[in-house]
Amino acid sequence: MGFDGLALQLLNGLSHATTLFLMASGLTLIFGVTRIVNFAHGSFFMLGALWSAHAVTLWWPTWGESAWGYAAAMLLGAVLAALLGAVTEVLLLRRMRQAPQLYQLVATFGLTLALHDAMRWYFGPEEVFAPRFPGLKGAVELGEAYFPTWQLFTLALGPLVWWGLHLLLTRTLWGQRVKAATQDRDMLAALGVNPAPLMLGVVMLGCGLAGLAGALQLPREPANLQMDVNVVVETFVVVVTGGLGSIGGALAAAVLIGVIHAVGLSFFPQATLVLVFLTMAVVLVWRPHGLAGAAAHEEQRESVPVFSLWPAGPFGRSVFVATFMGLTLLAWGQGDYGRSLAEDVMVMMLFGLSLQWMMALGGLVSFGHAAFFALGAYGAALAHLYGGVGVWLALTAGMALALGVALVFGALAVRSSGVYLAMLSLALAQMVWAGATQWVGLTGGDNGLIGLRLISAESRPLWDAVLCALSLLALVAMARVARSSRGAALQASRDAPWRAAASGLPVQALRYQVFVGSATLAGLAGGLWAVFKGAVFPSVASVAMSVDALLVILLGGVHQLWGAAVGSALLVWGGAQLGQGLDYWRGILGLVIMVVMVLAPSGVLGAWHRLNRRAQSHDRPAV
Repeated sequence: MGFDGLALQLLNGLSHATTLFLMASGLTLIFGVTRIVNFAHGSFFMLGALWSAHAVTLWWPTWGESAWGYAAAMLLGAVLAALLGAVTEVLLLRRMRQAPQLYQLVATFGLTLALHDAMRWYFGPEEVFAPRFPGLKGAVELGEAYFPTWQLFTLALGPLVWWGLHLLLTRTLWGQRVKAATQDRDMLAALGVNPAPLMLGVVMLGCGLAGLAGALQLPREPANLQMDVNVVVETFVVVVTGGLGSIGGALAAAVLIGVIHAVGLSFFPQATLVLVFLTMAVVLVWRPHGLAGAAAHEEQRESVPVFSLWPAGPFGRSVFVATFMGLTLLAWGQGDYGRSLAEDVMVMMLFGLSLQWMMALGGLVSFGHAAFFALGAYGAALAHLYGGVGVWLALTAGMALALGVALVFGALAVRSSGVYLAMLSLALAQMVWAGATQWVGLTGGDNGLIGLRLISAESRPLWDAVLCALSLLALVAMARVARSSRGAALQASRDAPWRAAASGLPVQALRYQVFVGSATLAGLAGGLWAVFKGAVFPSVASVAMSVDALLVILLGGVHQLWGAAVGSALLVWGGAQLGQGLDYWRGILGLVIMVVMVLAPSGVLGAWHRLNRRAQSHDRPAV
């Protein structure tokens, strides 16, 4: 590639960096004041794009022929996104301020599902191709190459937006109060300044910037319903790389990621995604809080510090075991569909247990646990297809692959915590997903690995029993660890790491051990998925699969032994029932997730346990 081509790719990267910065600046502003990590930020980006595209093509086509009309449509798209942000702040974010960051992530993921289906209903499922911006349709000559004028305009817009935000935050009273709220919200309130309007204004500004970023994409690409998740993952990369809460860090990270993305497309087109997430991982290993971040704010901790084996006593647990077995047998009696659904429930239960092991006992948050699930699935499938091994050796190979990666990655991951660890794990999952998608010769790419015959139709009932036994065995093992001295040490390291270290506990070693054990169990779950499905596709490493694991334990209860069992039944069975008769079932699932996170953040079993204790306390006679 010549100098002209390289310069063109660098300009493309800087132009892309403007979009990333608009998104990242809004997201980091919202986090800085509200301490909420908004996974639904991509939905506001998509809303700005879809509304503006419909405005200039279908509703008022003459607007698309005028520079002023086109600009007005873009600004109105940004305003609409800001107004939706205000509604979101009042109805959801305000109620999640005191929740742990993981609960906020999951609640806003539910908002993403709801907004996605709402926009699909209103705008329709089709892509919308908007015209080029009037007056900026040409290109600038760079030697033998040409660079679009519109992208040159957006390239210059990024520094202007940064300068405007800098002036707003440093030269205005509102901006000074916002900065004060990021440092100490309680002190600001004690001085007589109500932080609630500040938070509302910041959320509106952040969502408006996201809507504007989406609208600015129209002359470059069509508006579609896949824009939300695609852009929000890359935005998280920028925000975490730059440092949560830092506008300057977001700008530096946006430029870095944009340039690496462009250079990767030129020199390593098959590894572009890997390079982007590898950059974030390297930065977090070097600076665990990002380029310009700081560990000034402790994350919110959960209000249930002890892992609960409820219901107490052998009789109560026997009832749960009997119920679990009875429902499983009932599902198996419903034919092939019921059997397949029961298998999915138990595999997801094992997957959820692996994440619950790491979170509830070790206090380690993962937003990319699907990496180890996928490694287990691909390891088992590849061992069977290329090595000709049977089912037990295939499962062993999958677990060994997940274990090997966890031994290396865990040594780096346990240095981080909170949302930084969650994003570092997301980086690993995205690299595994990119490898599965782009390494076609080994993994089959999007076509996947199909035709796995690890178990026969005749032996399937026996393997269903094995799966059920493995699920119960994992539950028993977790209960024993939770009651052991090692479990107590893990929970002490989770709740008070500095005090635990001062008491002589090997905190880092304990975190590393629980991370590796959790990854190995996830590899077993992935291998079983390959065994029962007979095929493996890159979707097993997707963000959606990682979120499914989180939903399983958060719906059931992170600190409840049976939380993964109840959560997997609710998610898998409930999703299947909703999907049968409802076209917009994902939106309804998103609403359910938000309601659970707001009203019962301890999960269904946690709420039930709390109500049961309250009833028992009322039944006791007064002394």
